[in-house]
Amino acid sequence: MWAMAQNSIVLFFRGKLFAEPRKALLMIFVGVLVTASLLVMIAKLGAPLWMAAPVAAFVGGGLQPYLFRNLRYR
Repeated sequence: MWAMAQNSIVLFFRGKLFAEPRKALLMIFVGVLVTASLLVMIAKLGAPLWMAAPVAAFVGGGLQPYLFRNLRYR
């Protein structure tokens, strides 16, 4: 399992993991943007940071399968 993860990381940074690397990077950027925005909004509503961060991370992590559903791998 660890070797598979390492291989995927190496392929990602070489740009050979996804058939369309720009689309993959765009989806990663969208996920990061949504998560960061949610974190700021929850914190601005008055929630402490220790509570806002896990909630934003949970929502952002749950969004990733939806964003990556149409990505093709090599």
